[in-house]
Amino acid sequence: MKKAALQVATFVGALTFLCVVNAAENRVPLVPLPSIDDFTNGDGWGFGLGVSVEYETAYEGSDEFEFEADPAGGVQWRTGENIFFWAGEAVGWRTLVKDSWLFQTSIGYEEGREESDSEDGRLEGLGESDSGVAVLLEARYALTDDWRYFLDGRVSAGEIGTLGIFGAGTCLACQADGTGWEVGAAVTFHDSKLANRDFGVTTQQSIDSGLPETDVDSGYRSTGVNVSYRNYLGENWQIFGEALYEAFGSDVSDSLITRNDYEAEIGVGFIYVF
Repeated sequence: MKKAALQVATFVGALTFLCVVNAAENRVPLVPLPSIDDFTNGDGWGFGLGVSVEYETAYEGSDEFEFEADPAGGVQWRTGENIFFWAGEAVGWRTLVKDSWLFQTSIGYEEGREESDSEDGRLEGLGESDSGVAVLLEARYALTDDWRYFLDGRVSAGEIGTLGIFGAGTCLACQADGTGWEVGAAVTFHDSKLANRDFGVTTQQSIDSGLPETDVDSGYRSTGVNVSYRNYLGENWQIFGEALYEAFGSDVSDSLITRNDYEAEIGVGFIYVF
């Protein structure tokens, strides 16, 4: 019986290995990083459909945590070193230049905070914060040929304000098919418009909520670390995960809206790649 069980386990392990190898051989992503999803297989269309579940803070600065399920995946079209994509509430384009520069731009809709985001009533009287369209510009530079180490810079600007993120990352045990672990660290800056949308209290909000009027200056927002994971479960199924920890600066932590001096989330999901 033990020998039969061992043979079955060996067979299943070999089958799983072959499936992963097959996926790696068939799909070559634009950039071999787990944080950059790529459903294409050379030139043409790529489709991914799935779901993710996250455990995260209820809103920026909250000490309440909640589970949230969201659709995952997207539609992509690749031609050479260019990918045009639609994912969630964003459409965009990314391109690889000289094998070491990845440029990406997208336009999407950023939703604001609602009073109901706090089940403990801590946002009562603050109303809804602004929502709006934002344009994202991103550049990544590979410090090695295999993208094991890279620098990253992102700027998001729109109706709700401007956010800048600058950091570096490394890919651990990453494969050519874009699977493996990725670890990054970054510092974040915001302008006064975005800072006050998330952490400020206007005169009217002060009257309605009883909180003192608060004005947050532009500048340093936070320092964070994030971990991304992606792998194939067979030829078409992907499993992915992400964890994030972000420590706020003193200006943000001093706001009475901020109940924690950090933000954290962890999530896992599955995508079927057509």
